[in-house]
Amino acid sequence: MLKLILFLFTPFFSNAQGYTSYFTGNTTNITTNPEFGVCLMGGASENDEAMKWLLQKANGGDVVVLRSSGSNGYNNYLYSELGISVNSVETLVITSVAGAINPYVLDKVANAEMIWFAGGDQWNYVSFFKDNALEDLLNQHINVKNAPIGGTSAGMAILGGKYFNAQNGSVTSAQAMNNPYHPNVTLGYDDFLIVPFLEDVITDTHYDNPDRRGRQSTFIARLKNDFNFDVKGVAANEYVAICIDVNGKARVFGDFPAYQEFAFFVQVNCSNPNPIENIQIGQPLTWNFNGQALKVYKVPGTMNGNNFFDLSNWENGLNSGGTWEHWSVNNGVFASVPGTPIDCSLTANNFEISNFQVVPNPFLTNFSVNGITSAQISLFDMQGRLVFQKQITNQEIIETNLLQSGIYTIQIQEENKIQTKKIIKN
Repeated sequence: MLKLILFLFTPFFSNAQGYTSYFTGNTTNITTNPEFGVCLMGGASENDEAMKWLLQKANGGDVVVLRSSGSNGYNNYLYSELGISVNSVETLVITSVAGAINPYVLDKVANAEMIWFAGGDQWNYVSFFKDNALEDLLNQHINVKNAPIGGTSAGMAILGGKYFNAQNGSVTSAQAMNNPYHPNVTLGYDDFLIVPFLEDVITDTHYDNPDRRGRQSTFIARLKNDFNFDVKGVAANEYVAICIDVNGKARVFGDFPAYQEFAFFVQVNCSNPNPIENIQIGQPLTWNFNGQALKVYKVPGTMNGNNFFDLSNWENGLNSGGTWEHWSVNNGVFASVPGTPIDCSLTANNFEISNFQVVPNPFLTNFSVNGITSAQISLFDMQGRLVFQKQITNQEIIETNLLQSGIYTIQIQEENKIQTKKIIKN
């Protein structure tokens, strides 16, 4: 006799183990062929068209929602209300590291065709999910399975290679600009999720409520000043979604012109070789460069997502449907004026990269390291074992045919300077 296999909002409580499950759909797992896609949402109600775009990439498979508070609010919405067929939707409310690495949770994440991070507190996500087996599975989902992933609010905040971790709570634009080293300006970099096209990006959400342009500008200034990182920003107003495809085309969904709904793509003005004018502990930030410290492409979000920015080619500013702005901060006061397109193609300082870059990442059989002169390269697997070591020069091709597919830590030692990043072999 056939058993009924459709369960709606079936909760499984395992609070002692740090998680609660809410399940909707077919309890028999299926395996489909998902497609790569990333969806970043600004933090208010979800944009239906953008979520449909992401769900379609699961190809009818199983969806897992990860959150650290709340309950089953996504289950019916993703399973039946959007009209995109999926096998199941399971929300896992994870409240500790023990919950994150519970075998049940790891199994569900390993078998998911789509993962969605809800809003909440990104410090919970960082402290519960980072540096453990769940982090490994999330990176495998993105870079080995090439499956869709996305998040809203705190869930969007953790998807950049550089990120505001909110360890000490949130921070306002005024607080950040008036003291770039405010205790609440807590940043992480290159040590959590590896998302194609977002490795050198810091994201921000709820961009219009409150105005967060100043704080994201400060985040970028801190990362530039402290580590000489060439960091870019991707941000969304509350009701806006940014959907990134396999080619790096970032389509922007919203309800413009009925509402002022925009996404922002922020980068340091490459024609400015000079350091930030004033960035010190306890002093207001000044990053001015004649009012053009940052160049920003502002894209209105529409119902069909026709407007976009090309994340594969920031330097030449390939774009469609938006307008350019210049941003600056002068003595802790933010300013925005109409701007001109960026063109770094003839800028000499654009090639003076002090922090190393692995190209490509993810890679298939070989890669090179840019931004070094001569350095010792070491590769470690996820168990911390040294699997490769060699002295290399800038852009030298490194063959990796003997390495298995997976996630590795690359360490670059150049003179007395040691830097690390995570890389993916497909």
